Amino acid sequence: MYKELYPKIIDALVKDGYIIIKDALHVELSLKLKEFAQEEKDFKRAGISNTALHVDNDKRRDKIHWLNEDDSSQSEFLAFTSELQNHLNRELYLGINYYESHFAIYEDGDFYEKHLDAFKNSKNRVVTTVYYLNENWNKDDGCELIVYDEDNKQLATVKPEANTLVVFLSEKFPHEVLAAKRKRFSIAGWFRMDK
Repeated sequence: MYKELYPKIIDALVKDGYIIIKDALHVELSLKLKEFAQEEKDFKRAGISNTALHVDNDKRRDKIHWLNEDDSSQSEFLAFTSELQNHLNRELYLGINYYESHFAIYEDGDFYEKHLDAFKNSKNRVVTTVYYLNENWNKDDGCELIVYDEDNKQLATVKPEANTLVVFLSEKFPHEVLAAKRKRFSIAGWFRMDK
């Protein structure tokens, strides 16, 4: 379905380690995913540990809800990531076992301080994805994703506009989410290599 997108992502990961794609998937999919997120009531406060849930409001304040295949729009999004996983393994020999992802909601004032997606002393998260679901996002609405290089120099500022997809190597790029000034929806995900 997204045949032209997979090689574009692979090439960018090899060349730069990250890519930002506007108008990435079908617009209808983005709208359906946002509709689900807006109606879902079972969002939980996000933690910062890979073992026990550790909530730290000084580091992050978003709420999350894990994706599942029961909903047709989530199933379509997960089919896209499954095919991307096949390409990552075939072209880059990454040995990815699975993909996990959750919706994230940032309310007014919510943020996520600078961090790496790969947990300390763990190499299980290999490639990160962020997919945005917000129409008519203005500069004054905040909540941009800031991506840094390994020397902590700012590489990119990503406005969380609907149907924008960001893909990057999890261990290589520190990043943060600036404070939101209105409710922001996204899907964050990780291709994992668990032994």
